[in-house]
This record gives sequence, C-alpha cells and structure tokens, in this order.
Amino acid sequence: MAPMNSVSPAELRDAAAPGVGKTALALTGLAALGIVFGDIGTSPLYTLKTAFDFLSGAATPDRILGILSLLIWTLLLVTTVKYVLIAMSIDNDGEGGILALMSLLGVKQHRRPLIVLTGLLGAALIYGDGAITPAISVLSALEGLNIAAPSLQPYVVPTAVAILLGLFAVQPLGTSRIGAAFGPIMTIWFVTIAALGLWGVAQEPSVLRALNPLYGLRLLADNGLKGFTVLGGIFLCVTGAEALYADMGHFGKRPIRAAWSWLVFPSLVLNYAGQAAIALRGGSIANNIFYRLCPEPLLIPLVCLATVATIIASQSIITGAFSMTRQAIQLGWLPRLHIKQTSEQGYGQIYVGVVNWLLMIVTIALTVLFHSSDNLAAAYGIAVSATMLMTTFLLFVAMREIWRWSLFASAALAGLFAIIDSGFLAANSTKIFDGGYVPLLLAACVYGIMLIWHRGSTAVAARLAEAPISVSDFLANLKAHNVPRVPGTAVFLTRTLSGVPPVMMWHLKHNRALHERVLALTVLTDSRPRVHWPERMAVAQEGEGFWRVTAHFGFMQRPDIPLLLREAQQRGCAAELDDVTYYVGHENVVHRERGRALPHWQEAMFAAMVRNAAHVTDYFRLPSKQVVEIGRQISI
Repeated sequence: MAPMNSVSPAELRDAAAPGVGKTALALTGLAALGIVFGDIGTSPLYTLKTAFDFLSGAATPDRILGILSLLIWTLLLVTTVKYVLIAMSIDNDGEGGILALMSLLGVKQHRRPLIVLTGLLGAALIYGDGAITPAISVLSALEGLNIAAPSLQPYVVPTAVAILLGLFAVQPLGTSRIGAAFGPIMTIWFVTIAALGLWGVAQEPSVLRALNPLYGLRLLADNGLKGFTVLGGIFLCVTGAEALYADMGHFGKRPIRAAWSWLVFPSLVLNYAGQAAIALRGGSIANNIFYRLCPEPLLIPLVCLATVATIIASQSIITGAFSMTRQAIQLGWLPRLHIKQTSEQGYGQIYVGVVNWLLMIVTIALTVLFHSSDNLAAAYGIAVSATMLMTTFLLFVAMREIWRWSLFASAALAGLFAIIDSGFLAANSTKIFDGGYVPLLLAACVYGIMLIWHRGSTAVAARLAEAPISVSDFLANLKAHNVPRVPGTAVFLTRTLSGVPPVMMWHLKHNRALHERVLALTVLTDSRPRVHWPERMAVAQEGEGFWRVTAHFGFMQRPDIPLLLREAQQRGCAAELDDVTYYVGHENVVHRERGRALPHWQEAMFAAMVRNAAHVTDYFRLPSKQVVEIGRQISI
C-alpha cells in the first residue's frame, strides 16, 4: 500500500536503515502505524463477536477460552511468524506484496505460468476484499451507537454511507496534509484498546489460560463442523496481515517489525483477552462485545475514535488499491490509467480515478445491501485467505530459489503455513452462498481484465515485430530516393528492440521526410521495483543520425521521457532537446478473420480497453505541444 504522509519511500527506508538512531526508527514506526496497521488494528471491532456467531450455542468457558486461544495463536503464527519474520525477509529490492514477490521470481525472464497465475489471482482477490473492508469497518464502528443510544440505530447505515461517500470524494485532493495525523491517531487507538483490554483482564485474570494452545485445539476437536466453521470468524483477526508485507517498501522492515512487536500485537492480544474476559464473567455477547469493555460515560467518545480509526483503515485500503494498480500497469497487466500525483514529496501520494469511483460504487452498494457488519462478515475473509495461500506457494518457491533452502526445510515451513491457510480458506468457503461470492466475482472480473489485456498487448507486440526492416537498409533507401532530412530531432516511441520502428515507417510514408536526428526509444519495465542510473538506459548509434535508446524502469517508477533524453545526451546521443518532436502510435485494433491470437469476444474487450486507456502523452510525461500521434490499424 502507498504511504499517506509526505515522506518519500526512500527517505523512510533510509531512516529505518541499520545504524540509524532510535528516534528516527520511532518516527518512521509512528508513520507506519497510520498506514500499515489500520485494517488489522480495527479488527477487534467485529472479530470476536463474529466468531461467537459462527459457533452459536451457549458461550461456555471452554468455548470462550478456545476462541481466544485460536485468536492469539493465529496472530502469532500467521502475522508474526509468516509475514513479519518470514515474508518480510524475502523482498524485491525492498518492496513487498504478492506482485513484487511474483516479479522477484523472474516471471519476465522465464515463462512461469503457474507463478503468474498465482500472483495475479492473489492481486485480483485483494481488489475484491478491498471493497468490503471500508464497509465492514465503518459499519462496525458506528454500531456502537446501538449500545450507547439505541434510538439512533436507524441512522447507522445512512451515516456509514455518508462517511464513505465523503471518504471517496476527497481522494482526488490527496491526503498529504491529514496523513501526518494518521500515525498519532492510530497510536491513541492502540493504547486505548490495550487499556480497555487490560481493564477486562483485570476483572477476570483466568482468561489468560487461553495462552495455552490446547484450548483452541480442543474447541476444534469437540465441536465438529461448528468448531471448524468458527475458523471463518477467527480469520478476521489477520485480514490486514497482507498489508504488512505490501507496505514494506514504503517504511522498511525495522519500523514495521518494531511497531508490530512493541505496540500493535500486545494491544490486539490484550483487547481480545479483555473481550473474552467479559464473556467469561457472564456478560452479554449480543450486539458488539467490543463496546462492552468501555465504561458507559466514555462510550460515545470511543465510538468517535473507532469511527476515525476505521476511516484511516479504509483510506489505507483505497490507497493500497491505487498503488497495486500502478504496479500492475507498469508490469503490463492492466491498461494505462490516468494516474494523478497528489503530492510532489511522496511518491505513494497518487490518485487513480477509475479505481476510486468503482470501489466507491461497490463499497456503498455492499453497505446498503448487507446493512450490518454481522452480515458483511459472511462475505469477508474468503478473498484474503485465498491470497494468503497463494503467497505461501510463492514463499515456498522463494525459499528454494532465493534462499537456496533444501526441499525438506522449505516444504516443512511452507507446509505448516499451507495447512493453516487451507484451513482458513476451507472454513471461509462455507460462506460463499451467504455473501462470499461477492469478492470472488469482483476478483474474477479483475483477473479477466488483467489476462485479456496482457494477451492482447503481447499479440500487438508480436504483430508489430513481423518482418522488421534493418536500420542500414532503411538509411540506404533514404539516400537512394533522396528523401529530405529536415532540421530537428524526432523521438519515436516503439515496442520493438531492433530494426526500424513501425511508427517511423508510417510517418515517412505520409510525410515523405525525416528529421536529421532520429531516436528510436523503447521503454521497458523490469521485475525490480527501481532501476537507477547508470543501469537505466543503453544508447547505441546504429547509423548516421539514428540512435536507439533502450530505457529500463522498475515497476514502482513512472517514466519521465524528457528527463530520460537529458540522460541520453550524457551517453553521447546528439539529440537537440530544444527542438524535439515526439511521435507515438495509436493502435486501433481490428478483427482478423484467420490466425487471430484471441477469441473474438476477448479481442473486442481488448479493443475497448485500448480505446479507453490513458493517453501515452500523459503516461510518459510528454509535453503535449510537441507530440504527434499517428493512428494505425492492427489486426490481431
């Protein structure tokens, strides 16, 4: 996910580097609190009550202790061991997340369809889950009003809709100003829920017996199918764990690990224990048990604090979707979308309009249709549990190929995670017909778009590369036919890495002239997050007045072509930057009767995406007054 404050990712990682003082580490950890832990930090609002709902029946002491034991050990094994210790140790040049992990395993250098399928499906599932998170978080916070002021119950859903509308509406403005407050607010939140939990534990210290994992195992063994399905509720306590890994590139390992170990994990355990203590003493578990920890005079302030915390958690999900969209575009799995940089200081401060409004429509529709967090809990978790299982598979491959672990060691550790993830996925699968189909349908749509776009782009590139003309033959032909060379520099953006760019041939055919200096520019996205100077480009002169520039960018970088040309000058390219014209091709995909690369319906969808993709001028930061667009028909 993207950072919400004004500090750049590089500065945050530098601040958290080994050898930097504790003050810098604390400040970076504070910033991380406002971004990384919003989702997992607000899960106490609905997790325990959902687990009780899944189990149903009387809340006996053994059941209460069993549920709490499962919560504690799930947080420990899944979040602490799998993500904080293991996954965050397997990074792609400092970046984390399932797409970064997929790229780390060399999917561009080798054809690895199973790894690509796993990574893309996992990313698509995160989109599906991201639409539910804001809805269930805000609803669960506002449901405290049902206890504090029952007469306000009819206004919970309208208020939630109003808050979500406002949240999505302010996204185009950026959040750099209010982002600085996120960390301190979430710090107050974690301290508050820890204090409430400690107060509950003090009333019933025997609840700490749940630290013994046998209580959880006994619950699963003694309650048959109900004991198994309760895992669907238990899993909600780790739904934000994937964000820890995905946000590693913005804050670094050390601050996230420190914040988790010293504040977030203890606060969550204390709060869950406090809620269980209330139930163990015979307190009511109806409505929202979280708010029963709070003294009545402080209930309204706690509802307000919880609402703000869930808004911050929702903001993290939204910007996480923006960040993942940019990665997918850079890696060639989504069409170009208009990406607005909302802050000059923070690279993660971006806004993607299409993603924002689609998420808003789906989130508000879910809020209205499901009415309560209890109903939404049935749709929540299946997408993330599936993503976690896919992450486990990729971690196994990384253990073998990156860490060079033995098959036995890799299979033992990954197998443990796979058993846990499979259990949660199977338990969540029982909720498919109760609403779990919602994130699966959303994920299927996103995955279909990714697959069709990539297949179509590959087909277009292959079509353009057919029968290339060599540069030497091309230049000789120019001289033989006395084609005039006019003053200035022409930059032709092309996918091809050899021969004459097709867009140049079309330009020459229609204008019957060519500039004195010509650059064939190909921009490639590597599997690394960032490519730095001097590795960024290769410049080669292939003929008189003809240079080929091949530029490499990481999937976390946005190409800046004018800046790139200034760097090319330093490599010996004689481009006149004060007299540059950029030529870009605009493909119009048309139907091909024979030998087509895609089925007709996929071809039609790809053509529609091409027509609606963001203009290449904006994507490459080209000065619009110096761009000439050449339309061309491509049959695939």
